[in-house]
Amino acid sequence: MPENYSDIFIRDIMTRDVVVVNEDDPVEHIFELFDKYHFNTYPVVNNEGKLTGIIDQDIMLEIIMFHRIPRTKHTHMAAVRSQGESAKEIMIPHPVTISPDENLHDAADMMLKHHINRVCVVENDKLVGIISKKNIISEVYKRKEVE
Repeated sequence: MPENYSDIFIRDIMTRDVVVVNEDDPVEHIFELFDKYHFNTYPVVNNEGKLTGIIDQDIMLEIIMFHRIPRTKHTHMAAVRSQGESAKEIMIPHPVTISPDENLHDAADMMLKHHINRVCVVENDKLVGIISKKNIISEVYKRKEVE
């Protein structure tokens, strides 16, 4: 019978230093984050640090390639600047979250059930980390090597 890894808690393997977007950040700044850090998804927080949404590559691709950017002689970033949109206006609200006290099995189940690659870790309504499929796979693989 396969091990379910219920003894590994999210708080022990989550990524704590999360690059976040503030609700009021302009779209141009979000493009800069995607270019600088190369993550697929960014949590969106309000001024109190409460998680309010997420912004992923699909949203940014839609903005830059299709709906919101007119085909003009301007560069893409100039067109984005002219839109004046903020993160709050383009984010996906109410993202899937998990507590740091949940276990690895719970996180993996949640990701597979919701067809997502990462889950925001929230404690007392505040973002405290992110757990990804990569975090889970790496941790399980490390344990297999030790056996």
